[in-house]
Amino acid sequence: MARRNLPRPAAVYGVDIGKNLFHVVGLSCDGTPVQKVRFRRDTLLQFFARAQPSIVGMESCAGSQWLARKIQALGHKVRLIPAQFVKPYVKSNKNDIIDAEAIAEAATRPTMRFVAVKEEDQVDLHALHRIRDQMVGSRTRLINQMRAFCLEYSVPLRQGAGIFKLELPRALNDEGNDLSPVMRRLVGDLFADLRRLEERIREVTQEIEAVADREDVTRRLMTIPGIGALGATAVLAGSVMGCSFVRPATLLPGWG
Repeated sequence: MARRNLPRPAAVYGVDIGKNLFHVVGLSCDGTPVQKVRFRRDTLLQFFARAQPSIVGMESCAGSQWLARKIQALGHKVRLIPAQFVKPYVKSNKNDIIDAEAIAEAATRPTMRFVAVKEEDQVDLHALHRIRDQMVGSRTRLINQMRAFCLEYSVPLRQGAGIFKLELPRALNDEGNDLSPVMRRLVGDLFADLRRLEERIREVTQEIEAVADREDVTRRLMTIPGIGALGATAVLAGSVMGCSFVRPATLLPGWG
């Protein structure tokens, strides 16, 4: 690491996250910039390993949770900030260094709301929920597409996934309706896709339910009427003490 990139004493650092390049701005206790540097991914953690413990602010975005855990393990207090809360602190024309300085300033505000730093298990569980949501949405779109194709040949199918799965095979096997041979094949292929998708949804759901049965927190949550495995694990995945946003516990001397 070049000498100019060695950490200087700072009360707070702001990190603008990129795919390969990371811009860091350090502020003193009075908010004066004391360092503006740029790192590649492989040298960023070396910088914070050498830096004195301080507040490190970052926007909550893809990759921020991993980086937050790594920097937090080095003894720093990491503050993840929703991007919309950083925008008011951006001065002049937007660039990476200006963004990093805005993040550093936002991280010191006593009324700022921060996203919780999640453990690996929480990130994995959150991914399971996101994948399941995506697949459930795909299932709805697939059913709507098949229903629309059938309507093109005056074959109406009633609303509801369960009823649809009963009526569609009957329609495909009914030689008396006006479905063309090509459309029967196409919709039949889509119906096979639907069955495979539903099997995958069941697998992911069972994986989530297994977590719900295993964790004490989710078992207690599921004793509340109306909360099942999906709701309980969603709380566990996206929260700390049941709140997806946490306020800073303390500010370093000189701030506030």
